[in-house]
Amino acid sequence: MPHRNPERSDLNAFFDPRSIAVIGSLKEGFFGGYVVIKSLLNAGFKGEIFPVNPSYKEIWGLKVYPSIKDVPQKIDLVLIITGARSVPGILRECIEKGVKAAIVVSDGFAERDEEGKRLQVEIVLIARQGNLRIIGPNTAGVANPSKGVIPNPYEMGYKKVKEGAIAICAQTGMINPQAFPYGDLGYGVSKICDFGNKADVDECDIMEYLENDPATKAIALYLESIKDGQRFLKVSKKVTSKKPVLILKSGRTEQGAHISASHTGSLAQDDRIFDAACRQSGVIRLNTFRELFELPKIFAYQPLPKGNRLGIITFTGAVGVLAIDEGAKYGLSVPLLSPGTRKKLDAIFPGLGKRIVDIGPPMAVVNDYMSIYSEILNTVTVDPCIDSILNVIWTGPSGEFMEEYLKIYRGLQGNRKPIASWVYGPRVHYVNEMTCQLEDMGFPVFPDIEMAIKALGKASQYAKTKGGNR
Repeated sequence: MPHRNPERSDLNAFFDPRSIAVIGSLKEGFFGGYVVIKSLLNAGFKGEIFPVNPSYKEIWGLKVYPSIKDVPQKIDLVLIITGARSVPGILRECIEKGVKAAIVVSDGFAERDEEGKRLQVEIVLIARQGNLRIIGPNTAGVANPSKGVIPNPYEMGYKKVKEGAIAICAQTGMINPQAFPYGDLGYGVSKICDFGNKADVDECDIMEYLENDPATKAIALYLESIKDGQRFLKVSKKVTSKKPVLILKSGRTEQGAHISASHTGSLAQDDRIFDAACRQSGVIRLNTFRELFELPKIFAYQPLPKGNRLGIITFTGAVGVLAIDEGAKYGLSVPLLSPGTRKKLDAIFPGLGKRIVDIGPPMAVVNDYMSIYSEILNTVTVDPCIDSILNVIWTGPSGEFMEEYLKIYRGLQGNRKPIASWVYGPRVHYVNEMTCQLEDMGFPVFPDIEMAIKALGKASQYAKTKGGNR
């Protein structure tokens, strides 16, 4: 593979282009250039869009050019959606045009066969000689919702991706808008990037770019391989000193590593070495695909805990015991509350001031338990013996308490201790609505107790590691 300068990590042309050219099929359907242009227009992209295809004159009200050379204006970013064999020639034309960034959506490269591997080496050589960066090939592309840059080649089914503070990047299009319901989430994303085959832009490039991206507070990655182990260790250690990096890596088993090679042309690596690299660099390793979307929320929207002491507010003692057991896996302890807090809680209801603050008993005898709920939550939140809080919310059969919960949480905005919530109740509709509204306010809600506790545990571990690296 031709030499690449490892310091070239300015990827701004991919995420904040002023002009985008779309080269390839413009036929109406669920995939292709037609969908890319539609997605950009729906997302409110303010820059110029140049469709390129010799068989069309106009599409979506835009003039279509027969080739990239015929576009009169400067082009920042090109999306290529053509047959693999035509890509080298198109890249040469892009370089002549002065283009500095290309997303090669086309497949049929290293993930396909030997001919594809040869083509992939060829396009990388062309790009590096012309100072052109490539994301892909075999990719679903990128997204930057704050700029309306959603050049999605697959039909999404919705128009907007909500802006947020989490960057999600992966060697799969399963993180892109056509595969994940970003339009319905209570939280948003800052950037999305599918590396595809990682022929050029890789995980180290994206980490370095996001390190200095003010919109990104947490970085989540799904990887099938690491291109340069030494560079990964150096870059990840530097980035994690500023922002949390959470990584889900497949290929843990011999069979999984072999299959990943046929997916994106990845090389198998010893998983034990990668695990050691994560521990050494401060990377938070994830275990499941769902964690890729869930655990970053605690880092993006809540302050880091000052220590490992967990406070628990629940409607049932069983959940509290489960939380204690789960927290022990991540070094969380559940201490006695301070004497002042215990006294206040016992004054609200006898026996309430325990390690697990169980609202179940007073709820059974107090007609309007929400009248005391706010005081209970606020009392535990300010306890000096507590660093983070698990709060359990019951929506009720008709969602009758939701407005009160939201009012109470609004009063907690700006709180200096992280709060992870779990919402449950007899109606899925109210659980989902409560979840979205809380997350819209910046309070992460997790799908189960275990995930909520793991989020707080990982936040505590990261805070300790980050503090030790200062």
